[in-house]
Amino acid sequence: MRSYQPDLTPPWKRSAPVPEVPAEPDLVVEEVSTGFCGAVIRCEKTAQGPTVTLEDRFGKHRVFPMEPRGFLLEGRVVTLVRPSAAGPVRPTRTASGSVAVPGARARVARAGRIYVEGRHDAELVERVWGDDLRIEGVVVEYLEGIDDLPAIVREFSPGPDARLGVLVDHLVPGSKESRIADLVSDADVLVVGHPYIDVWEAVKPSSVGIPAWPVVPRGQDWKTGVCRSLGWPENTGAAWQRILSTVRSYRDLEPALLGSVEHLIDFVTAPPE
Repeated sequence: MRSYQPDLTPPWKRSAPVPEVPAEPDLVVEEVSTGFCGAVIRCEKTAQGPTVTLEDRFGKHRVFPMEPRGFLLEGRVVTLVRPSAAGPVRPTRTASGSVAVPGARARVARAGRIYVEGRHDAELVERVWGDDLRIEGVVVEYLEGIDDLPAIVREFSPGPDARLGVLVDHLVPGSKESRIADLVSDADVLVVGHPYIDVWEAVKPSSVGIPAWPVVPRGQDWKTGVCRSLGWPENTGAAWQRILSTVRSYRDLEPALLGSVEHLIDFVTAPPE
């Protein structure tokens, strides 16, 4: 008969139990040893034990062993376990990857604004960040180009309580867009951009179902050239709706656009210094 062996470890040296959390798809956790933060993509059984694949906000994947006490969930240490077929309902997330707030009402609109160049830009921002923007009370408007941006900024009269963020297409050194952006530089105005000719290109080709965005010769309307190269009807409005319909979350967008939009949201919602 085996004799009872008491646990003589002092209480202050014993590891406190941590909750076991099913690794449901889209659950966002942080791996404790590397600090890598991402959404659960899948769990797998391997010869070395179960693993979980995480995807960060830029689309990078990493595989980690599901070690005890190996992850942080909203700042708390947890042990991830494989979900059962009838596991609990997974947390709901917004298209931007943020934790959804059930029953949250839209906040009264702030004085600050985010301006984007065109209607397609505004529709894409709404598709991915719409829930977040309503909770933060941020209104997005479009400009139909940025040639008149200096006059628009003067009329808006930005200040610490009414910051203005502007998202610009093809913001690269030496471009017309970069010269206009320099004219409105101010502590309460932030102009950021992406390197793409048009916001269409900020949607990952793999999401649209094409190998790559076509190279359109200079002097040709870019959107029409894209439709022509892809064999689509030369109806840019219909083409955009086709592209937009493939965007379901931040994972369908290029990192250069993700970072720019989230930088703008942070800027216009930051408390006055």
